[in-house]
Amino acid sequence: MTSDKANAAAYWKANVRLITWSLIIWALVSYGCAMLLRPMLAGISVGGTDLGFWFAQQGSIITFIGLIFHYAWKMNKLDKEFGVEE
Repeated sequence: MTSDKANAAAYWKANVRLITWSLIIWALVSYGCAMLLRPMLAGISVGGTDLGFWFAQQGSIITFIGLIFHYAWKMNKLDKEFGVEE
């Protein structure tokens, strides 16, 4: 029974770590590049507009969708590692 609790705790810790890093990346792209760093990115042109505007309009959405797929992929690997896959 102790092994099951330790296994569950390790699984939950890995899950929370993955969620934390996903949220950090999301926040850096959404808030950092799109809002806080926009003046520094204004001189870089992407598709006819500045990079800060691009991150605010498309980059943060694309990054968020990428994070969803990355999270699903990593959770499938984590589920198999801990023996809880579907």
